[in-house]
Amino acid sequence: MLNVVPKGTGWLEVICGCMFSGKTEELIRRLRRARIARMDVVIFKPGIDERYELDDIVSHSEQRLESIRVESAREIEERAGNAQVVGIDEAQFISGDLLGVVRRLANRGKRVIISGLDTDYRGVPFEPMPALMCEAEVVTKLLAVCHRCGAPAHRTQRIRGGRDRVQVGGQGEYEARCRTCFEPPDDSGELVGQGRLFNGD
Repeated sequence: MLNVVPKGTGWLEVICGCMFSGKTEELIRRLRRARIARMDVVIFKPGIDERYELDDIVSHSEQRLESIRVESAREIEERAGNAQVVGIDEAQFISGDLLGVVRRLANRGKRVIISGLDTDYRGVPFEPMPALMCEAEVVTKLLAVCHRCGAPAHRTQRIRGGRDRVQVGGQGEYEARCRTCFEPPDDSGELVGQGRLFNGD
């Protein structure tokens, strides 16, 4: 986090990590603090994310804040209005030029706080998060706990489901894994997890 809050300028904060690392929880914490400071806050989430609540961002620990569902980055820019703080959850699922939108919002003096996965289930950087991390003034990378061995985890292991890159899920479909325990898909795209293959059936 910032030790000194910038005056007279906008900026971008990115919260990233694997699943179950507390990204949304940290986003909610920062947005609540902004509201305590009596700042005008608006929050967005991708329409594809229907895991817990349609109109709230919700952490795995069941903390929540009301939000606006959007299908594209353009909607965020159109609906940000006069908000001083713009929160965006699950940024990797938002289509369009999110980098350009976020840059323009920050250039207009807004504090933009984004959370999202930095890598996908294959361990590959998940766009647009890498570009957003480069644009940001502050990047916070969170670690989870490996579901297998208890070590610090920075990878998302898909253990059930298909081969599509974008597949919204939670416990039962994904686990957090450390470098040693992470098992990327094989060359055929078959999923590897818990020591055996899952074919999506």
